[in-house]
Amino acid sequence: MNVQHHEASAPAFYSHRMRTLPPKPALLHMSFAWQMRPADATTLVQGRHLIAWPNKKKTRKIARRLAALALFCECLAAHAALPDPIAAALKSAGIPASHVALWVAPANGGAPTLQHNITEAFNPASVMKLLTSSAALELLGPGYTWTTEAYAQGDLRDGVLTGNLVLRGGGDPALTWDRFGSFLRDLRSRGLRDIRGDLVIDRSLFTPSSATDFDDQPQRAYNSTPDALLINFKAISVRLTPLAIGQAIQVTNLVPLAPFVIDNKLVATAGPCGDWRTGIASEIVVQGETQHLRLIGSMPAGCGEKQLNLAMQDGLRLAGNVFRALWTELGGTLRGRLREGVAPSDIAPLAIWRSPTLAEVLRDMNKFSNNVMARHVFLTLGFTEARTPVSLAQSEQRIREWLAFRQIDLPGLVLENGSGLSRRERISAAGLGSLLQTMWHSPRMPDLVATLPIAGEDGTARRRFGAQSVSGRAYLKTGSLNDVMSTAGFVQDAAGQWQVFVMMVNDPRADQAEAATIAAVNRVFEGATQLARAPR
Repeated sequence: MNVQHHEASAPAFYSHRMRTLPPKPALLHMSFAWQMRPADATTLVQGRHLIAWPNKKKTRKIARRLAALALFCECLAAHAALPDPIAAALKSAGIPASHVALWVAPANGGAPTLQHNITEAFNPASVMKLLTSSAALELLGPGYTWTTEAYAQGDLRDGVLTGNLVLRGGGDPALTWDRFGSFLRDLRSRGLRDIRGDLVIDRSLFTPSSATDFDDQPQRAYNSTPDALLINFKAISVRLTPLAIGQAIQVTNLVPLAPFVIDNKLVATAGPCGDWRTGIASEIVVQGETQHLRLIGSMPAGCGEKQLNLAMQDGLRLAGNVFRALWTELGGTLRGRLREGVAPSDIAPLAIWRSPTLAEVLRDMNKFSNNVMARHVFLTLGFTEARTPVSLAQSEQRIREWLAFRQIDLPGLVLENGSGLSRRERISAAGLGSLLQTMWHSPRMPDLVATLPIAGEDGTARRRFGAQSVSGRAYLKTGSLNDVMSTAGFVQDAAGQWQVFVMMVNDPRADQAEAATIAAVNRVFEGATQLARAPR
């Protein structure tokens, strides 16, 4: 990805008494320095106060110099030099400092103590989930749940439904196959056994999403798209077990599907494990009602047992095949066909399934950076009582209204799907930092912090900070794409004080920025950050 950086335009400072535009910083006459300290200059101009000089011409001259000095100080603060350990790690990785944004400040408020490129809008990758999570916790509440409903459309008598069973999806992001099985068990307990009609699935709450919006690998699990009836993250899972070098790899299906066939041509090879997925080609083909998974390639035997997750973009087919497999296990029958439709509005549901709470969903979403869950949470913010199809534009509008209400300024913010799985999404380090400072004072702060990976202990931060002093004392959301590496959250320093930490790298060598990120986090933990804001 070619990342282009744009310098933020300088703000124009005006006096409430004068409307004189400031000169360029280079025109500032430094002989004025003895008359006024830089902090005084900043305070006087930004606070819109001027010294009451007796001479109006001199007053205008002093005002111009004060404004220029304030602008000069602000530019220095926004682009301050990075501390040596961080700069050295970036240099070793071949990453220019101009491709890095860093913002550190006390969590309970106050000016940043370390900042670099803070006003420039960067691609944040999965760190964008912090914005989605924060808005959801405040707008929906941590106890919010999604519902999935089942309707018996016909006559149900003595366990036989002479008619259709309709399942209406409510956007549940956590309806795994085992939870779906519990829902079907509830249907059996209500007397339903044999369905003489069709299985009708209502997915109308979400508008269809393209599987190729992000890249050309639609079967990678991270590319699962939203679906109002999202079964098992719209993905299947198989276990790969190498038995011996040169022999076929044993493949075991882990998600109940019927009918489903695995065509396995995987072979175990010698050599180091490395990125074992690159040696495997997969294809999912539907023939009639049967889904076929074809696997071709190899995997080093030294990898041991692995789990391969694959996105199944045909959400209707996946839901139907999981239903058939589980319903048969429960002793039920389905005589009709699978089709899409709309739930009836004139009858009450036979059963309702409630998802885990939003707080529980966000923990899974953030600790393991689940993109399709984030996209569901983002879309949920656009729900209306009319249950009309939800659009991304509706969700974005509600987030922006919430930001305005909370007086959180995020200039340069670009939203696409709220998950960070995007080439378009942008946010500045200063904006993300101010969001986290605001959330620190929110009643939802404990819920937000509990969703974040703990450095060196769990989630995506388990391996990145395990050997560092900060292990167990930082809650950090991580994010990565090609050309992007980001980390943001809360770090407790050695003095026991909590700091907000934001670091984003947009560079073709971003995957080499881990050492610089660790150096920055350790710098915060040690309490040795260099003051980089405008002098007081």
